[in-house]
Amino acid sequence: MLLEQMQSPDDLKKLPVEELPKLAEEIRQFLIESLSKTGGHLASNLGVIELTIALHYLFDSPKDKFLWDVGHQAYVHKLLTGRMDLFPTLRQYKGLCGFPKMSESEHDVWETGHSSTSLSGAMGMAAARDLKGEDNKVVAIIGDGALTGGMALEALNHIGEEKKDLIVVLNDNEMSISPNVGALHNYLGRLRTNKTYSKTKHDLESLIKKIPSVGTPFAHLLERVKDSLKFLVVDGVLFETLGFTYLGPIDGHNLTDLMECLRQAAHTKGPVLVHIVTRKGNGYQPAEEDQVNYHGVGTYKIESGAFAKKSGGPVAYPAVFGETMIKLAEENPKIVAISPAMLTGSKLEKFQRRFPDRTFDVGIAEQHAGTFAAGIATQGVIPVFSIYSTFLQRAYDQVVHDICRQNLHVVFAIDRAGFVGEDGETHQGIYDIGFMRSQPNMVMMMPKDENELQHMLYTATEYGKGPIAVRYSKANGTGVQMDEEFKLIPIGKSETVQDGEDVALVAFGSMVEPAIQTAELLQKQGISAKVVNARFVKPLDEEMLLSLYHDQMPIVTMEEGALQGGFGSAVLEFFAQREIYDAKVKLLAIPDYFVEHGSMAQQMEEVGLTPPQIADQVTRFVKKKQEV
Repeated sequence: MLLEQMQSPDDLKKLPVEELPKLAEEIRQFLIESLSKTGGHLASNLGVIELTIALHYLFDSPKDKFLWDVGHQAYVHKLLTGRMDLFPTLRQYKGLCGFPKMSESEHDVWETGHSSTSLSGAMGMAAARDLKGEDNKVVAIIGDGALTGGMALEALNHIGEEKKDLIVVLNDNEMSISPNVGALHNYLGRLRTNKTYSKTKHDLESLIKKIPSVGTPFAHLLERVKDSLKFLVVDGVLFETLGFTYLGPIDGHNLTDLMECLRQAAHTKGPVLVHIVTRKGNGYQPAEEDQVNYHGVGTYKIESGAFAKKSGGPVAYPAVFGETMIKLAEENPKIVAISPAMLTGSKLEKFQRRFPDRTFDVGIAEQHAGTFAAGIATQGVIPVFSIYSTFLQRAYDQVVHDICRQNLHVVFAIDRAGFVGEDGETHQGIYDIGFMRSQPNMVMMMPKDENELQHMLYTATEYGKGPIAVRYSKANGTGVQMDEEFKLIPIGKSETVQDGEDVALVAFGSMVEPAIQTAELLQKQGISAKVVNARFVKPLDEEMLLSLYHDQMPIVTMEEGALQGGFGSAVLEFFAQREIYDAKVKLLAIPDYFVEHGSMAQQMEEVGLTPPQIADQVTRFVKKKQEV
C-alpha cells in the first residue's frame, strides 16, 4: 500500500508520477473508511486529494509554506506528513486535531479554524522571507466561500500592490458549509464555464509563437490584444486587475494538469492565482450528492452513506432556536434572520423556506452581517443576527461601533456558546460573555433549558430598547415541557430554582442543571445549597445579590465561559462598586488557556466543572468560611 509508506513528503517524491493516481485512490478510500468510524470533515477533504498530492510532490514542505484556509481540508496534508497512524484518534480527546496544529508537525505552519485568514498570513510570511533574504515559496489554499470574507479581499489588494512572490490556490468548489452566495461567487461561476475565452487565448498564444520577432512595439501590441481579449470575453478579469498572474480555471482532480499549472506558478515572478475547480465529496457518491450534510459528519455506513442513528432524547438548542424563529416571525412581520453562511448549522433552513424574503445569508462576512443588521434596525425592522460565538469575535468592531454605540435593537442569537467538543480550541464559544457585557446598552442572557430559550428569544424580539443577546449551547436541552404561549422574562431578574441555607450556587445558563446536580451531592454531605438561575449577566439581578450578602450566604458563581471578564467577574465588580469588601464569592469558570478538542464532557471535566468536582470545591469553600 503506497499510503503506508508516506511518513514524510520525501517519501511521496520517491514515487514515479504514474503512481500518483493510485495513491490518490488509496487516500480516498482511507478517508472514507476512517471517517466512517470517527466522524470529521469528509466532503472537503475528498475534494482536495489531488491538489494536496501535487503540492507536496512539487514543493518542499516545511521549507515551502502551505497555509490551509479554515483548515478543515488538511486531512490529506496530515496523511502525507506522517500522521496516518493517528487518524483513529481524529478529533478525540488528546488525539489528532481536525485542523492544522503546529505542535503536531513542523509541516503545519499556520493554525486555522476561522475562514479568510490564509492570505494575510501568507503575505506576512512572504514579507518576512524577503526581509531575511530567503527563497522559499509561500502557498495559500483558499476556497471560494472563504474568498467572500472581507479580510481575504483586503489581503488580495495588499498582495497585488506589493507584488511579492506568492501563490494563491483558489479551490473553487461552489461550497463553504452552506451553498455559497454573492456576486463574487457568480463571477467565479462565469470563469469556470467560459471555455470560449480559454480556447481563444490558447489559439492566440499559439499564433504569437509562430510569428517571427518584429521588434518590441509589435510584441507590446500583441500583449495588449491579449489583455483586451480578457476584458472582452471574461467579465472584469478581477484577479489580474488586482495585480495577480491568473492561471486557470483547471480541473482540480486532474493531476497532470494540476502539476503543470503549479509548475508554471512556481516559476512566475510576483503573485500568482491558480484557479482550480473541484468537487466536494469527489469519489464518494453520498458525499457528492449531499455536500452540505457531508461537510462535517458523525459516524456513517460506508455502503449506503447512512449516518448512525442518534439516540432519542431532548432536542438540541439550535433546533429549538430554528423552530422558535418561525413561530416568532409568524406573529411579528418585522422579524428577519441574518446569517453569515451558517443557515444550515444555525437551523434556519426551514425559516428560509417559510420566509425567503426575510432571510439574509450574507456569505462568510461576519463584519458586514453586523453592520447590515444595524442598518436594518435603524428602519424599525427587527434583525435576529444568528451567529456562532466563535465567529461573533470577527464582528466585534461592528458590535461596539455600529450597534451598541447607536443603541440599536439588534437581537444576537449566539449559537455554540460554551464548549463545542471535537472542533476544539479554534471554535470554543467561551469568550463572548466578556467582550459583549463590556459594552454600554448591551443586555445579555442565557437560558437554563429549551423552554426558557423560546421565552428569551421572544423577550429579545419584543425588547425594542437597544441591543440584546441570547446565548445558547450546541448541546441537547434538558427535555422539559415546552409552553405553548410565549412569555416575557423580566429584564435583569433571576429565579430561585431551589432554596438552601449554607451556600448559594448562582449559575448562568447551561450551568443551572449542573448546579442542581451539585446541590444534590452537597445535600448528602449535610450542606444545604440554594440554586439560583441568574438568567442575565447584564444587567445583573442586584436585588438578589444584595439579599444573599445580607443573609451572609457564601456565593459560588458558575458559568461555561472564560473566567476573565465573565459572569463571576461581573458579580465581583458589583460588590466592589458598592464598596462591599466582605462578600464571600467563589468563581467557577474556564481558566485562562485554550482548551483543546475532545468531547464536551471531557472538556468540562478538564476544567473542573462537573458536579462532583464542583461539589468538592464548594465543600472546601464552605468549610473554610465556617472556620473563619
